[in-house]
Amino acid sequence: MSSNKDSFNVADLSTALNAEDRADLVNALKNKLQDLAGKHSDVLENLSPNVRKRVDALREIQTQHDDLEAKFFEERAALEAKYQKLYQPLYTKRYEIVNGEVEVEGGINDVEATNQADKDEKGVPDFWLTAMKNNEVLAEEISERDEAALKFLKDIKWSRIDNPKGFKLEFFFDTNPFFKNSVLTKTYHMIDEDEPILEKAIGTEIEWYPGKCLTQKILKKKPKKGSKNAKPITKTEQCESFFNFFSPPQVPDEDDDIDEDAAEELQNLMEQDYDVGSTIRDKIIPHAVSWFTGEAAQEEYGDIEDDDDDLDEEDEEDDEEDEDEDEEDDDDDEDEDESKTRKKKSGRAPAGDGPQGERPPECKQQ
Repeated sequence: MSSNKDSFNVADLSTALNAEDRADLVNALKNKLQDLAGKHSDVLENLSPNVRKRVDALREIQTQHDDLEAKFFEERAALEAKYQKLYQPLYTKRYEIVNGEVEVEGGINDVEATNQADKDEKGVPDFWLTAMKNNEVLAEEISERDEAALKFLKDIKWSRIDNPKGFKLEFFFDTNPFFKNSVLTKTYHMIDEDEPILEKAIGTEIEWYPGKCLTQKILKKKPKKGSKNAKPITKTEQCESFFNFFSPPQVPDEDDDIDEDAAEELQNLMEQDYDVGSTIRDKIIPHAVSWFTGEAAQEEYGDIEDDDDDLDEEDEEDDEEDEDEDEEDDDDDEDEDESKTRKKKSGRAPAGDGPQGERPPECKQQ
């Protein structure tokens, strides 16, 4: 798709909402495209007949290109589906090892175990928690309070959905003291899957055990002196948590008006939400062990650090060159001062004091 200013993507949602003063993002998209079609018609009408013919020929070429591109997307989707099936046995083996359902060959047996902790330890503890924390995008979403619950995460899967287009993430949890759900899901409905334009996202409603909700915190305030009610005042507030991921930003109903600031905030929240979901789908799930060990983080962020180091070295070299130049200038100034002093003592003016830099004539001695 074109990347010019007339193309419509997530970044244009705020503008479209402001123009239409509507909160329905899908309708805003349709209206935007209709406006653009009208503008393009005006451009064609203003062309000369010869140029118009050439443009029509170019449009025919573009149509042929679009037909090929559509076939590419179709074949790519089929290829992705084929390899998703091929990946599944590998993901199953990974699940079994991570959760201690099978032991790898050459693993420590009861005789070789050095202590009781080695005997009791099964699988790879905190596998998914560690993998996600090693990714910068996800690390920002995980609070300290979340970690205790994410230790019970056994597996993450994703699958493509066709009606409507999009994808679904599934998080499988072991029995834990925080919530009843064994599976938490997040589904993304896309308007355009190839150049992702998000229509909406839907998350599982988490069934928290009493007093265990990680997305809220309870504040207790002492009653004012002299108050009849001696009990503390409790107040519930939303707090940052990875589990807010399952309560994605909601697109308002069509009849609801939305102002510019609210539209911009909604746009940013939807972009951030999609960024987290696509990171889990495209990076964490297929390369989980590399994120667990930190190798993936080193590959992804190491280049950035190397670039920064190179820039620092260049800056240091520039500073050293500047210092050398300053020292040379100081030496030149000192040499010039010494030269002037010697010439004054000999009764001669320094060269350059006369016209065109000539030495002035010497005075005759009486």
